[in-house]
Amino acid sequence: MCVCTGKCPGFQAMDIWDFINQVRVELPVEYGFIHPQLCEEDGDRFLADFLKVHRKVVIGACAPNMQRKMFKQAFADAGLNIEKDAVMLDIRDMTNEQAFKKVEAALAQAGTEGGQ
Repeated sequence: MCVCTGKCPGFQAMDIWDFINQVRVELPVEYGFIHPQLCEEDGDRFLADFLKVHRKVVIGACAPNMQRKMFKQAFADAGLNIEKDAVMLDIRDMTNEQAFKKVEAALAQAGTEGGQ
């Protein structure tokens, strides 16, 4: 989850810590984490390191089209295809429950595709 420094008004309806804890405890994910700004240089470094192991990634953040623009190179550098190896969700202006349901649905959909 990227929270745009934690000050973006789009995330004020959500308790980000309760949300990520619910995701990592209740959903079939290997990791649940929050990054303050994935589109910054340290976010680029984080993605580069994380993607080395070729995991499918679900990113909850801002608009998916912006995520694709910002993260495309990191996926390409890791030998991954952003369209196949990432699920990008816009979870701004949602409550914890709304965002959780969106992530849960995305994981269920990803689980039915390609045997994942």
